[in-house]
Amino acid sequence: MVRANGAVSLRELARVVQTSEVTVRRDVRALEAEGLLDRRHGGAVLPGGFTRESGFPQKSHLATAEKTAIADLAAGLVEEGEAIVVGAGTTTQELARRLARVPGLTVVTNSLLVAQALAHANRVEVVMTGGTLRGSNYALVGSGAEQSLQGLRVSKAFLSGSGLTAERGLSTSNMLSASVDRALVQAAAEVVVLADHTKLGTDTMFQTVPTDLITRLVTDEPPTHDDRAATELQALADQGVQIAVAGASSPPGGEQAPARRAPLPGPRRGVTLRSGVGYGEPTGAERGRVADLRRR
Repeated sequence: MVRANGAVSLRELARVVQTSEVTVRRDVRALEAEGLLDRRHGGAVLPGGFTRESGFPQKSHLATAEKTAIADLAAGLVEEGEAIVVGAGTTTQELARRLARVPGLTVVTNSLLVAQALAHANRVEVVMTGGTLRGSNYALVGSGAEQSLQGLRVSKAFLSGSGLTAERGLSTSNMLSASVDRALVQAAAEVVVLADHTKLGTDTMFQTVPTDLITRLVTDEPPTHDDRAATELQALADQGVQIAVAGASSPPGGEQAPARRAPLPGPRRGVTLRSGVGYGEPTGAERGRVADLRRR
């Protein structure tokens, strides 16, 4: 599966082979010892330090529950009458399906999948960039796409990618896709990154958004054993990124409860945090639903 897709999550492996994540993790360690793959947060990639890009058919079947939860939460950040840009990706496609219900919205995108999801939304205006079609992810790339974004100004950019680290920010495996994503970022007042926990700590070849330009990260609830993902989230928060965490168990299309903010224990300044996993105990209906970690 790693050879075919470039990367795979432990959850997906456990589902395919019908065993527990504990068993899969043990086997992945053994395969890494033999040099057949490299472990990453919540998954495994081809050896060599950088992940290669998977095609759309493979991506669309990875971390589907997590992407649904992320899209549900991210949709709540969009208000009526806003103008936004939405980049290419399977997670942003899920977001677009939910944006069809937002009246007066204008969406600029280079993704055929995002445009298709909004094609029949009567109260949403869709503006597509120019460019050359990149068939592996159904996105428009190249100088035509970048030039069509010049002079554009919108409130928010929603982007996904192949990896996210506190050190380099968001990255992707394709140079053309990275260039268009950078142009999308330049058009927006705020940048919202959508990335499930398996991408945390993963580094790929081309940087798209440096950490200091990321306004907010919307991600899913990491497994309780994934200390590295929790560490990466804290490192991102320490650099000023606002972090919203949605539980993968949230019902598809369901409404997310608003997060309340409570300070971290101890003397650490400038960061507030809400979470259902490993960051302090939520109360009542909040438990396991939504976490919000942000700079004051």
